[in-house]
Amino acid sequence: MIELFYNLYNPESVEKRGLAIAKEGGRGQTITDIIAPPAMEMSSSYLKLGNKFAKTIFVFTYPRYLASGWFSPIINLADLLDISIFIHPVDTALALKNLRKKAAQVQAELMEQEEKGMVRNPILETAFQDIESLRDSLQQGQEHLFNVGVYITIYADTLENLNKLEAQINSVLESKLIYAKSAIFQQVEGLSSTLPIGRDHLLIHAPLNSGPVSSFFPFVSANLTSDEGILYGINRHNNTLVIFDRFSLENANMVIFAKSGAGKSYATKLEALRLLMTGTDVLIVDPENEYEQLAKTVGGSFFKISLASDNHINPFDIPIVPTGENPADVLKSHIVNLAGLLKLMLGEMTPEEEALLDRAISETYAAFDIVPGKDFSKTQPPLLENLQTVLENMEGGRELAERLYRFTKGSYAGFTNRPTNIDIRNRMIVFSIRDLEDELRPVAMYIILNFIWNLVRAELKKRVMIIDEAWWMMKYKDGASFLFGLVKRARKYFLGISTITQDVEDFLNSAYGRPIITNSSLQILLKQSPAMIEGVAKTFNLTEAEKGLLLEAVVGQGLFFAGPNHVAIQIIASYTEDKVITTKPEQILEETNPQT
Repeated sequence: MIELFYNLYNPESVEKRGLAIAKEGGRGQTITDIIAPPAMEMSSSYLKLGNKFAKTIFVFTYPRYLASGWFSPIINLADLLDISIFIHPVDTALALKNLRKKAAQVQAELMEQEEKGMVRNPILETAFQDIESLRDSLQQGQEHLFNVGVYITIYADTLENLNKLEAQINSVLESKLIYAKSAIFQQVEGLSSTLPIGRDHLLIHAPLNSGPVSSFFPFVSANLTSDEGILYGINRHNNTLVIFDRFSLENANMVIFAKSGAGKSYATKLEALRLLMTGTDVLIVDPENEYEQLAKTVGGSFFKISLASDNHINPFDIPIVPTGENPADVLKSHIVNLAGLLKLMLGEMTPEEEALLDRAISETYAAFDIVPGKDFSKTQPPLLENLQTVLENMEGGRELAERLYRFTKGSYAGFTNRPTNIDIRNRMIVFSIRDLEDELRPVAMYIILNFIWNLVRAELKKRVMIIDEAWWMMKYKDGASFLFGLVKRARKYFLGISTITQDVEDFLNSAYGRPIITNSSLQILLKQSPAMIEGVAKTFNLTEAEKGLLLEAVVGQGLFFAGPNHVAIQIIASYTEDKVITTKPEQILEETNPQT
């Protein structure tokens, strides 16, 4: 307790050295001597405690209605401040007597104005209705009346900063029609009133009934426990379970942002495992083979996509035409996506080259009798080398054909120029691109996502697509545009897309980064680096307290956003789940080579 009061009276003493000296060598000193600041300067509008400036302000008027949580913006300020809320009960009989007198006065004034033929006064009429309503509630025992005092003592290193902080607090309060003043010539009483001793020295009160008083409760946390969905973790505000169904929102898309090692892949795998238990299919793009163990454990399919692997996806595969859709429209949409892939592969192109490429793709399909108006459902699709041949025979197409050479017969030939041989009949499908060169990863992700998208459109089913390390695609305009298109259209096909990245800066700097976040109703923010926190805070409108939470979070801790609500979360797994999804190298090594 002594240390607490020392800290309050000595806010500038960060390391508390004075207290340690007082404890060890302060024989003969009283408690007052120990906790007193080295000096106190008193002014009419502020105090100076040592090298710190302090000022107490009080709330003196409130609007007709107070919404719950109105005090949270003040509580969440990162600045140093002390707050006291004094609630003094008022005797109900005395309150009713005073209200009866007040009602009579207001009613008499209304009658007088009416007799004089004056225009009706809405303010007086509203006041009379409020008084009568409060009298009824008090008489029936539904409400009680209180005298409430709210005092805030703020601290700063300079007088200028003190005044800025006061203006900031007043601005927040006034935006809610709540007004505060500085305790002029009562700063000592104000400081004493905000000490944790429960003594109200200012005695500046406003009468409020039970309903508004309940809105003063400073700790407001949303409850994200629903009857359906999966467990995401523990609400750190109140220790309730965060159980949520992502498909209950306007869209089922999610983004996860975190620095390396903060637990984003762990959280993603945990969600994927629990989604499988609810009957949701899971499709994953895995850049680092982190999902292989999970796929094997649940009997899923794991495909390695690389230059030397036996698993291939032909980007020219014709998608299955969904029921009720026009085959010609499906083919045109596929050609547009394929053109985006080829731009990603070939690099910068002129408008003339883009037009030439678009015509070459159509002619390549036409050579295989795949044209609008015909049944091409059972037709063998072309390969990339067929497009190269068409380009070679087109005027102006030879240069593009040469740029395609490395993907058809050159060093990248085994990757993009083979027929599809992947069996997709499984509830969990993982595509690993770990063994691909960095240059090819965006291309591979595009091909895989387009392949998955065609699968999703072919059959309406509850699915989640997980794109780990999505920044690989966000680095390129065509890749980012394609990913945004998937996110925007996913809801129509009962699909939720999870976009995960550790490179927050590249993601946010992309023209499609923020639109993807906007179209993702579920967001998880885990530990962030100091360099990235300002960008994240601006994007997600974080308070200073929430920024601090993300900077200081340990593995698995962060913020969970679900539509308009968000809570601080601790992601937890059972012992069995942890064995399946762990990514800690030391834990994996220990399980692989147990010491005897």
